[in-house]
Amino acid sequence: MNIENLFSVNGKVALVTGGSRGIGYMIADGLIRNGVRVYITSRKAKDCDLAAQKLREFGDCISIPADVASAEGILSLTNQLREEESELDILVNNAGAAWGAPLGEFPDAGFEKVMDINVKAPFMLTQELLPELRSAATAEDPARVIMIGSVDGLRVPFGDNYSYSASKAGVHMMARHMAHHLVKENININTIAPGPFESKMMSYMLDNPKRRAGVVASTPQGRIGMPEDITGAVIFLASRASAWLTGITLPVDGGISTHG
Repeated sequence: MNIENLFSVNGKVALVTGGSRGIGYMIADGLIRNGVRVYITSRKAKDCDLAAQKLREFGDCISIPADVASAEGILSLTNQLREEESELDILVNNAGAAWGAPLGEFPDAGFEKVMDINVKAPFMLTQELLPELRSAATAEDPARVIMIGSVDGLRVPFGDNYSYSASKAGVHMMARHMAHHLVKENININTIAPGPFESKMMSYMLDNPKRRAGVVASTPQGRIGMPEDITGAVIFLASRASAWLTGITLPVDGGISTHG
């Protein structure tokens, strides 16, 4: 019952998609600093390699550049991972995309790209890695899949990111659906719905002082999310402390979702 046993992730193996920047980098950093061997992937090889090089200052990090939005990219990623690992304790499906355009002008490409990356890719990658997740899973310590959704999938966003909000709502439901079918195999699937964090996706809001002030003002706790906030949630969902939880969506949003 001590805190080290409840929340330890030491010695586990994880894959974090979109791990070269933003929330994905924060998650990879937090896991590595707590004894996890982390594989990160992103579409841009140079960025992925540089991020892994920085993260290796704190522990074991391996770069596998790949485009998880394509079947070829998923196959390349999983084949390279299998050269090193036969078991996978933690899969963090974080890679994502957004698109904004006014209603009446929203392009077909703005739906196709976002849905492929945000919904299809995490489903197909999780499906492909089921053998490794099954190999790591036990009744006492299930394998964990953590989907990164969004508060924009829980409430109506202020902006015109229609495909993004739809995709993240879809991720939340898809995770519940998958969790229901995999629970007997000791694979827990849960979702984190983040609010605003420092990331490229949020830069159009947070890099502008006036817009940033608006984001802060609309967040009940009155600040932007910090690395400790997302890392704490991931470690909880990856550790013994959450072994009896599956199919949940956990808002990590400073209270934004309480607006309804």
